[in-house]
Amino acid sequence: MTRIIALIILLIPGFLAAFGIKLMRDMTFGVLQPPFSHLLLQFLAGLVLFVLGLGFVAGFIFHRDRKRNKVQARFKQQQHKK
Repeated sequence: MTRIIALIILLIPGFLAAFGIKLMRDMTFGVLQPPFSHLLLQFLAGLVLFVLGLGFVAGFIFHRDRKRNKVQARFKQQQHKK
């Protein structure tokens, strides 16, 4: 059950990133989508959706790998000395 929830959590930003790519592609071909009034606004919204979606998925994977100790030494968490 936990894996299914994690998959759903990853699919939502993945779909947002894919929709962002679609918006940017449509702007390239001059296709204006209904909620936007200008092509530049459409491109910027697509860029924001793409960066946020990709950043969330990458951060999720990085956090998981860091917990499992599968990252390079420079990315490992520093232990606080007392």
